[in-house]
Amino acid sequence: MKQRLLAITGLALSISAGFAAAEPTPLKEGKEKISYSIGMSIGSSLKAQGADVDPDVLVKGIRDTLAGKTVINEQEMRTTLMTWQTEIRNKRTEQQKVQGEKNKKEGEDFLGANAKKEGVVTLPSGLQYKVLASGKGKTPTTNDTVRAHYKGTLIDGTEFDSSYTRGQPFITPVTRVIKGWTEALTKMKVGDKWQLFIPPALAYGERGAGAKIGPNAALIFEMELLGIEEAKEPAAVVTPVQK
Repeated sequence: MKQRLLAITGLALSISAGFAAAEPTPLKEGKEKISYSIGMSIGSSLKAQGADVDPDVLVKGIRDTLAGKTVINEQEMRTTLMTWQTEIRNKRTEQQKVQGEKNKKEGEDFLGANAKKEGVVTLPSGLQYKVLASGKGKTPTTNDTVRAHYKGTLIDGTEFDSSYTRGQPFITPVTRVIKGWTEALTKMKVGDKWQLFIPPALAYGERGAGAKIGPNAALIFEMELLGIEEAKEPAAVVTPVQK
């Protein structure tokens, strides 16, 4: 609770500073800058949650607490915050449901049309792929660790991750990635470059992943299998394509 109060205090200070001057004023190092930074962090969190708060009442709550003269007791405060958090969770769940239904329909339409395009192969699982370049190397097994380059996008073209952009290949055990990747990798040869079209059931399903991959999102990957190497340690979870 003390940490929460400190964070909210920072937010209140940042809000008060915004009301006090039309133009931003330089912050002093130390307490002032720390308070403002905490306020920015909490403000970003509240904004991301879609929290509807009254800045004036927020500041009053802080001032009253510091003065030891609050208009509600601590138990009522806890109950109020718990109710608010439940409302936020319920709202988020409903939004996820609506977005998931929309994504599912759009994904089905996209994959249905894509299956008819020249060069696209549809496997029994629903995974689709198109060969962009052919290699002559070995095919990985589920016991192997592979090195690959990839770029991932949504069906509208929005890029959410790319090893090319990072300038470093992705190394992972074949079974430590989404199902669509595992299936594709065990069919590719080293040197192959494929375009994968992955239905949500073989990607992240209803839960989605990160800020850009929504629930029931179909995904597109360009994947280049660079090599197979011995697995020394389990790969760290560092990219959206891992489980």
